[in-house]
Amino acid sequence: MTTPLFDDLKRATHRGWWALVLRGLLGIAVGVLIFVRPFDSVAAFALVIALWALVIGIVDIVRAFELRPMAQYWWILLLAGVVSAGFGVAAFYYYPGLSLSFAVVLFSWWLLFGGAIAIYAAVEQKKLGMTWGWSAFAGVLSIVAGVAALLVPPATLAAIMGLIAGYAIVSGVVFLAGAFKLRSVTHPAGAMAR
Repeated sequence: MTTPLFDDLKRATHRGWWALVLRGLLGIAVGVLIFVRPFDSVAAFALVIALWALVIGIVDIVRAFELRPMAQYWWILLLAGVVSAGFGVAAFYYYPGLSLSFAVVLFSWWLLFGGAIAIYAAVEQKKLGMTWGWSAFAGVLSIVAGVAALLVPPATLAAIMGLIAGYAIVSGVVFLAGAFKLRSVTHPAGAMAR
């Protein structure tokens, strides 16, 4: 026996499954487009970084002034907003080099810091008598990858774009699978078959 709330939820889900299909198709299309047009994708990636920094900076500046009456350290958010907006403007001026350099450096530092943390974890694991070899190996590998990412920026950009494309395709497939599973559960024919 079903309740009215369950029926309403089922109808709403049935009506909205197309949004998952649309997100899935869009994700797959973006992933394929990145692989098919890598240079255009890198240029678009640089533009997204510049736009993101500018918009986030403006939002942070506005929020800082809104928080000024109630937050003692509102100026920290203001400073972050000014830096972000300034970077966004500079990224447009030095397009695409500054945005792409930022992406390479950020990715490299992420690998380096992740590696350092993994090595620290390995040392602590060793002190506790735990297995530590894999953590140390992962840390060293991450540091080597971080150094390589700094030394070979084109390969780093290719890796970043490959990760974005792979994520877009995999998430698109998952959204499509989820949409059709949802449709089969909420569709009256699917309910009768069970």
